[in-house]
Amino acid sequence: MAEQDFPGWHGTTIIGVRKGGQVVVAGDGQVSLGQTVIKGTARKVRRLSPGGFDVVAGFAGSTADAFTLLERLEAKLEATPGQLQRASVELAKDWRTDKYLQKLEAMLIVTDGKDLLVITGAGDVLEPEHDVAAIGSGGNFALAAARGLMETDLDAEGVARKAMAIAADICVYTNGNLTVEAIGG
Repeated sequence: MAEQDFPGWHGTTIIGVRKGGQVVVAGDGQVSLGQTVIKGTARKVRRLSPGGFDVVAGFAGSTADAFTLLERLEAKLEATPGQLQRASVELAKDWRTDKYLQKLEAMLIVTDGKDLLVITGAGDVLEPEHDVAAIGSGGNFALAAARGLMETDLDAEGVARKAMAIAADICVYTNGNLTVEAIGG
């Protein structure tokens, strides 16, 4: 089947919000193939604990590719305990230069409660402005909503949940079945 004939896996929305000493990563549960919802309860946010060091990661893109990247991130964290930013940079370097990893199609939001980072296959490790990061098909909707909600009395989890609800109302590849993980606060 030629690439243009394949309907393609679409969607997801992952958001990371840092507010009041807490960092929350939330993700929806929808997996779509073309115009069909394949699953509505997928877990795209995971807690990693390499060497007892707590990290939360959310992924958008191919699930198998994301799991490969999460395994690699865990290995990097074991090699550099307590240094999420360094481990993320090492992962991004490998992702950019390794011929096998270059083909992976996913993005990650990761946090250790201190750093909040977006890791891409282009070799980017980005610290978001305004303490909000979002990826996936509904990412821009969730990002805009969360930035507007940051000035309210909502805590980090409240901002993430409300922003995800707004994204789910707009993006057909995002649903309201959330997985939410928090660190700090």
